[in-house]
Amino acid sequence: MFKQANGMKYTRFMQALHRDCLFDWYMEVGCRTGRTFAPVRGKTIAVDPFFRADTNIIGVKPALHVFQQTSDDFFASGFLKAMKARLSFSFLDGMHLFEFLLRDFIATEKASDPQGVIALHDCCPFSHEMTTRDLENLPRQAWTGDVWKLIPILAEHRPDLTVTVLDASPTGLVLVSGLNPKSTVLERRYDEIVKTYTNTSLEDFGLEAFNQLFDYEDTAAFMEAGYPLFKGVLLDPGAALSPEKITP
Repeated sequence: MFKQANGMKYTRFMQALHRDCLFDWYMEVGCRTGRTFAPVRGKTIAVDPFFRADTNIIGVKPALHVFQQTSDDFFASGFLKAMKARLSFSFLDGMHLFEFLLRDFIATEKASDPQGVIALHDCCPFSHEMTTRDLENLPRQAWTGDVWKLIPILAEHRPDLTVTVLDASPTGLVLVSGLNPKSTVLERRYDEIVKTYTNTSLEDFGLEAFNQLFDYEDTAAFMEAGYPLFKGVLLDPGAALSPEKITP
């Protein structure tokens, strides 16, 4: 039986998080409309190969850097290093194939504050159909692809990380903390991991084995506790930018 994420909708959680918390640098991969990062009040980096923004996505941000390109191209550009950015919080919701998310995670961790957090979306499917890798025959409804594999991959290869899985509906929200920007483990083992997992379906892996890897934490309770995983990278709310509208 699938462990359904039946908690607060993830978009509501993200909106509340950015309303209540101020980060120095926030990065989002896989943005489309930009509505997920629109409430952000810190310096923001947004990456998507095809934006469809139709709302005010800059808001009160002191800086918004938008890259309409693949995440691979973005990370290869060296922008993060050039900006000397230390990411406080990153939300990875790009291509739903595990090797893409794994590369995004590796590159993001390298640019993260050690006390920062990386969120992975869609890692908790509720049907086998939605986990397909067949891009020519995607399900009509929700599609998570096989990014569920990041949960066992991190458990096996990076047990030093802290993995917290919120029950944010509809497909969970994995928060990874205890980051080590200097770690090269996943990078060195990348080819081995891809070879091992590419042709492994969730049915092959075993649903029971997957379920045993994590327990859901209540999203609302996490919020009420003051977003504990983010304590190390929160800025003083008074540092938020307050743009002044000047009529010429």
